[in-house]
Formats: sequence, C-alpha cells, structure tokens
Amino acid sequence: MSSGGGARRKARRRAVEILYEAEVRGATVEAVLERRRAQTEPPINDFTIGLAHAVDEHRERLDTLLEDYAIDWSLERMPVVDRNILRMGAYELLWDGDIPDGVAISEAVAVARQLSTDESPSFINGLLSRLMENKAQLAP
Repeated sequence: MSSGGGARRKARRRAVEILYEAEVRGATVEAVLERRRAQTEPPINDFTIGLAHAVDEHRERLDTLLEDYAIDWSLERMPVVDRNILRMGAYELLWDGDIPDGVAISEAVAVARQLSTDESPSFINGLLSRLMENKAQLAP
C-alpha cells in the first residue's frame, strides 16, 4: 500500500480525530483508543493506532518545534484540530523515515481540507514546509 491514497488518508484523519478528542477531553490517547475500540464500527486500524501513539509520545518535542517555527502564532492560538494535524504532519516529516517529506506535508494538508477551516491548509503547508527546510538540524 502506498503512503498516500484513500485508506491511509482516512487512517490519518482518524488519528487526528483521536488526538483531538484526547486533547479536548483532557484524556489520554490510550483512553480514547480504548473507548473507540469498544465501539466496533468503524474499526480502528493499526496504522491509526500506531500514528496516534507515536504523535502522543513525541508531543512535547513536536509542540516545541511547532511553536518555534510558527510565525506570529502561538500553539495555544491555533485551533485544536490544526494543532493536531500539525503534530501528525511534523511527526511523519521528522520521525517516520518511510514517508517521503512531500507526502507527509500533502497528507497533512489534505486532512486539514477535510477537517478544518479554509485558511488551515495553506497555514499547515507553510509551517510544515519550514520544518522540512530545516529538517537536517531538527531530525532526531
């Protein structure tokens, strides 16, 4: 399966929804996953679970990077959904060596088109592109 495409994009969108729900409810990602697993429909695939856990695990570093590279925006001022799309995109860009940089960015932008405001895709594209330009010194 390619790293883009419909199934992976849906899995990414679901991971963002889980991260979003955890943040809004003040719950752990694991607690949200447990609750969602209890509902059989729609099933949660391994890609979604792995991505949600990975983003959560690196969240502190991701937030620091996003805060540092967001021009004139603090993390707190960003819509919760955008924050979580950015965390996912930055994680895939900097930590997931299997996903090409361009794919990580375009997938985050595509999820933003589905879940967020009209301004969000270009904001997310710009911020992740700045991270990509500086990837050599940022990558773990």
